[in-house]
Amino acid sequence: MSKQTSKKKKDKPKLWAGRFSEATDPLVDVFTNSIPFDYRLLPYDLAGSLAHLKMLARQGIIPVKEAKKIRTGLLEIQKEWELGKLSFPLEDEDVHMFVEKRLTKKIGAVAGKIHTARSRNDQVALDLRLYLRDQIQDLKRELQGLQKTLLERAKNQGHLILPGYTHLQRAQPVILGHHLLAYLEMFYRDQQRLSEVLRRVNILPLGSAALAGTSFPIDRTLVAKELGFEQISPNSMDAVSDRDFVIEFLSAGATLMMHYSRMSEELILWSSSEFDFVEISDAFCTGSSIMPQKKNPDVPELIRGKTGRVYGHLMGMLTTMKALPLTYNKDLQEDKEPVFDSVETLLNCTRLLCGLWSNIRFRTDSMEKAAETGYLLATDLADYLVKKGLDFRRAHQVVGTLVAYALKRGWELKDIPLSELKTFHPIFEEDVHTALDLRSAMAERNSQGGTAPQQVKKALKEMEKKI
Repeated sequence: MSKQTSKKKKDKPKLWAGRFSEATDPLVDVFTNSIPFDYRLLPYDLAGSLAHLKMLARQGIIPVKEAKKIRTGLLEIQKEWELGKLSFPLEDEDVHMFVEKRLTKKIGAVAGKIHTARSRNDQVALDLRLYLRDQIQDLKRELQGLQKTLLERAKNQGHLILPGYTHLQRAQPVILGHHLLAYLEMFYRDQQRLSEVLRRVNILPLGSAALAGTSFPIDRTLVAKELGFEQISPNSMDAVSDRDFVIEFLSAGATLMMHYSRMSEELILWSSSEFDFVEISDAFCTGSSIMPQKKNPDVPELIRGKTGRVYGHLMGMLTTMKALPLTYNKDLQEDKEPVFDSVETLLNCTRLLCGLWSNIRFRTDSMEKAAETGYLLATDLADYLVKKGLDFRRAHQVVGTLVAYALKRGWELKDIPLSELKTFHPIFEEDVHTALDLRSAMAERNSQGGTAPQQVKKALKEMEKKI
């Protein structure tokens, strides 16, 4: 594994020190240094440098012989990274300086030619785009794995009945497949958002140099092709100062985490003794240091808690950008840690939820018992009366009175005899018992997008195609 070191060699001039007559204050060195976190960009910095080098040689901007020497040095650094042999001294400021210094140490002064026709401004924009492109693709793959896991649970146990809630009060019964499909719809939109962000990430900024382009006859199309970019940035000033793609990623990530948090909240509730709808595997829970009986749903709790981190990173980045004049400003160094932390949080939460859902156990009896009690078929009873000819407002009033009547007696609606139902309205007939049967009621909700098994089966097939 690669390491960062805090050893500071004295009196070593910085690569940009030519114009300066005083040494940098040690506190400034520490304050402005980004190598402790941007070392993660090293493989992307090397990939960008190799593509840039190939273009410089092909355009005759540097001799082919020198380009070969530089390429050999860059590949050696790449190998050292892969073997975990690199350490990153604070004196190197950032990952770009680190690479150039190490390259110089390996091949001599010719290493300086790699920086021809580019600046750290377009270089860091390139590295961050390359990094985010990879991470978004990884996140999309992990999210797809979670979607497939949920889909399998919905297909295999989607027929189970449980209460649906409004205001956290039991409202109407639904089948589990319908409930899980609600999250699958959310995640499908998350996939769409990530794809949209990816499209705008995949734009080449290299060639913009510091802010105004370059006088060298570069070929940006060649570099874009080499690095797999679909577009080239059309304006050099915008290219080096644009972080919209970071904000969009953090926004999409915050929305995904919001969906994870909602799911986590339900899992926490469902696993409580008050609900008792699911048992979360021991592998995804922890215990108490004082109460031996406790089994705590720490994984969903932490996912719910970590949502705030990603929200915070989004707000932090918006605040960083809100008053920046064109073009590059050092404030933009603050873009990396929020991105790195959000990526790690999103990937970890996605993987953990996938594992949790693969091992969760549904408590069928508790779920169905909860769906059968609490007058959850009151709306179905009102619909029954409407189908018999009553207007809905009158039907609503009749059923509301029936609920109050049943409450006083500790009955459910299905327990009220037909003879007593008729005292509330003579329109009630023997077929009312079908309306008050849980599975019959489920089958009746056959509107498009509804919870009827027939509709859910169709929706699952459509979702399988989407995924």
